[in-house]
Amino acid sequence: MNPGESLPLSQHDIEIQSNRLAWQRKPQLRAVYRGFHELIASRLDRAVPGLIVELGSGMGSIKEVIPDCIATDLFPNPWLDRQENAYCLSFADGTVSNLILFDVWHHLRYPGTALREFRRVLAPSGRLIVFDPAISWTGKIVYGLFHHEPVAIRLPITWEAPAGFKPGDADYFAAQGAATRVFWRRETPERLEGWDVVEAFPVPSFEYFATGGFSGPQLGGPALFRLWRRLDRALARWPNLFAARLMVVLKRKP
Repeated sequence: MNPGESLPLSQHDIEIQSNRLAWQRKPQLRAVYRGFHELIASRLDRAVPGLIVELGSGMGSIKEVIPDCIATDLFPNPWLDRQENAYCLSFADGTVSNLILFDVWHHLRYPGTALREFRRVLAPSGRLIVFDPAISWTGKIVYGLFHHEPVAIRLPITWEAPAGFKPGDADYFAAQGAATRVFWRRETPERLEGWDVVEAFPVPSFEYFATGGFSGPQLGGPALFRLWRRLDRALARWPNLFAARLMVVLKRKP
């Protein structure tokens, strides 16, 4: 896939079905994702009334850690709770307390349009939690060489959808560097008007890289993964060099 390229929206579901096979045969991948989900769970604000919702839930594995989370995706699958489109959510105004996007932000061709819809459904002081690739020096190499989606760190960001855009017109788009640019590098901070940035920090995870993700080979067994985990702790002080993931928590201003 090339930067800015458009594929049919159905590509999302094709990848979900393929990923389920990798998920079943890779226990270390499941363990790493559980750790990511636990990190996300620690950022929920349960003092805010409303629903906990994940967009783009894929296989719905977040429910193993957050069982009351409503798992949604663009396409119906028996393990999901409902279908949702980020550009036109079915939730009423102010009814969501925490909205989770795990590996979703970089698929938003028009992030500003989606962000406005997220703000609509979130309660005052509700949280938007974004977990996406971090394009550090290492991340750029690994994601650039070993992942089919483009990093697109210099691709112009089309913040708002064009006039006449309909949610059903959404396509399969990917720019893995999008969250890094908006939330970590803060290229255009004025775009986040109406939001408080509670946190935006990179997460080193050679342990994640070593799983090979959903499409690559796994490097080593459990003993080696324990070494990767210790290495991640040691390298955390140099996020610009070694970060693999980005954790972002935004709070909707009243």
